[in-house]
Amino acid sequence: MAGIYDGAVQELIDELGRLPGVGPKSAQRIAFHLLEAEDAEVKALIAALEAVKTRVRFCSVCGSVTEEEICKICSDPRRLDSVLCVVEESRDIVAIERTREYRGKYHVLGGAIDPIGGIGPQQLRIRELYARLADGKVQEVILAMNPNVEGEATATYLAVNLSGMGVDVSRLASGLPVGGDLEYADEITLSRALEGRRRISTSE
Repeated sequence: MAGIYDGAVQELIDELGRLPGVGPKSAQRIAFHLLEAEDAEVKALIAALEAVKTRVRFCSVCGSVTEEEICKICSDPRRLDSVLCVVEESRDIVAIERTREYRGKYHVLGGAIDPIGGIGPQQLRIRELYARLADGKVQEVILAMNPNVEGEATATYLAVNLSGMGVDVSRLASGLPVGGDLEYADEITLSRALEGRRRISTSE
């Protein structure tokens, strides 16, 4: 599709095409939708984009996106301090929260180990995870990585390194499709995966 349209229209299509999951045809459809939309609708979109870049930050505790120094889940006294669910991205928290089965807290790694993509343990928030376990409050760590090659590599790495840190380590149970992402899993599947998580190592 590149080069078909002139100037600003093609620039918009090109920029939209850089977004994950947006192919050339989708980028073209979105661009023409914006061209035909009311000015107020486009201005609202621009305002939302500017707001998310200026107001949103990462929680200083768990690493999830928030507009405060500490996110609502980390600051909620009703959440259990004894259970920590480790996820790859902030959007995975939303998926697990939809199940209403989990009452602990979270830790966001900021991705998964991917040697081909140049992402190793040092590029992830793994040191911060170890630091959160230092005070002994956390008794169980649930590894909720995506069931793909990168997720499996990350979970295996963490399981090995957490085995001697005095915490029980478990993984989400079967029910999540291999090659899928947590954000696309339905509530029932995730609920069963949480309930049937398997233990990898114990604190003993």
